[in-house]
Amino acid sequence: MVFSSLEFLFFFLPLFLVLYYIVPFKAKNFILLCASLIFYGWGEPVYIFLLIFLSAVGYVCCRVMERFYENGLIRKTVVVIAVIACLSFLGYFKYAGFIVQNLNRLPFINIEFTSPALPIGISFFSFQILSCCIDVYRGNVEAEKSLINFVCYVSMFPQLIAGPIVRFSDICRELHSRKHSLNNFLDGASRFLVGIFKKVLIADRIGALWAAIKAEEFTQLSVLSAWVGLICIAIQLYYDFSGYGDMAIGMGKMMGFNYLENFDYPIYSDSITEFWRRWHMSLSSWFRDYVYIPLGGNRKGTARHIINMFIVWGLTGIWHGAEWNFLIWGLYYACFLVGEKYIWGNIVKRLPFIIRHIYSAVIIFLGFAVFDLTNISDIISFYKSLFMLNGNPLIDRAFLYNMSNSGIVFVTALIFAAPVYKVYMNWFSKLKKGGVKYTIWLGDCAVRLVLFAAAVSFMVSSSFSPFLYFRF
Repeated sequence: MVFSSLEFLFFFLPLFLVLYYIVPFKAKNFILLCASLIFYGWGEPVYIFLLIFLSAVGYVCCRVMERFYENGLIRKTVVVIAVIACLSFLGYFKYAGFIVQNLNRLPFINIEFTSPALPIGISFFSFQILSCCIDVYRGNVEAEKSLINFVCYVSMFPQLIAGPIVRFSDICRELHSRKHSLNNFLDGASRFLVGIFKKVLIADRIGALWAAIKAEEFTQLSVLSAWVGLICIAIQLYYDFSGYGDMAIGMGKMMGFNYLENFDYPIYSDSITEFWRRWHMSLSSWFRDYVYIPLGGNRKGTARHIINMFIVWGLTGIWHGAEWNFLIWGLYYACFLVGEKYIWGNIVKRLPFIIRHIYSAVIIFLGFAVFDLTNISDIISFYKSLFMLNGNPLIDRAFLYNMSNSGIVFVTALIFAAPVYKVYMNWFSKLKKGGVKYTIWLGDCAVRLVLFAAAVSFMVSSSFSPFLYFRF
């Protein structure tokens, strides 16, 4: 079940919200837990047991570490057990097949192994359990006393499948006491609708355009078709993933939870360093706090700092999937981040505003080609078409046809990848505080209802389109 499906919008979510609000507060977490397990088991019921098992392991480890907090040996042993448990299951389901496949390329090695189906969301809920265990080990947060609350934290359906990665320290208080109000509910519903618009009206349409371009032989692509395709990869992924984040944050707000932001208009960054402060922020901060800083960060000299950056970004790449292109993608960004830190960063800062953005956009877009195309030969052929190395024309009929069908949504996607909506919401908030006119409020509601109706019509007529990050 996905958020942008009719069964979720018109059956699961309304029924859940009714039950959630009619029960007393002490039962709300239980209702949320049951709904989350039903949601997760809708497509993969067998992996409910994996989710519950890892949650139980995390819960027990946290309680033991807190009980024996003064005993450093026990604490260290228990946190190591928690880390091994989470990473073992993650490694088996996500990386074992990739490792065996590459080992079998060596002489005299032939290991028979069938890769298991990847449990949806395992990369996210494993990291949430790990962060909680490590925080309890460090003494940054108290262990959760209630098993129901702990499993509820891990399995909350708004953010279970594709994030953001919610840390226990961010919502531990809200698990026990949170505010419910009509204003918060309406703000959450509004944010949820924004996510629906991003996913259904933009991401899926841009995805269709990229699919049409991708269906052609890369060696035959015109230059402009290749560049449009390149931009499509990045903006489809942005709208798809940030749309999911908007829906998760919106539903969390409807239930009284305040999840942290995961995106801050990253495509319009003016450096690669800034891009990674704005893109998938929960993942970047997770690796910073639980890998980069423990490795020594930038505190142990230049050489060690560079090594740490390559380790972190290599892991960031591999986190997204067990393919070589993801590792290359992570190391690709490590090269630019190191370069901005130690070589050309000060030069970039002195460039004109528009040049800085072009510099960033080109690097970001080129990087996402590596992210999307798993075959190295396809990446090379695609790059050749981008830079006129295949001898293809600048423009062709396929480009004109595709842009005539999808040019409006393509331009719209580029415009709204900038903070246009953020500016509008700031303006709208000021109007509300100053006593917004009734007609303006009605106009805003009317626009959202029209867009929602358009989104629903696309859901009815279109084929199933899962969120891209489901496979990561």
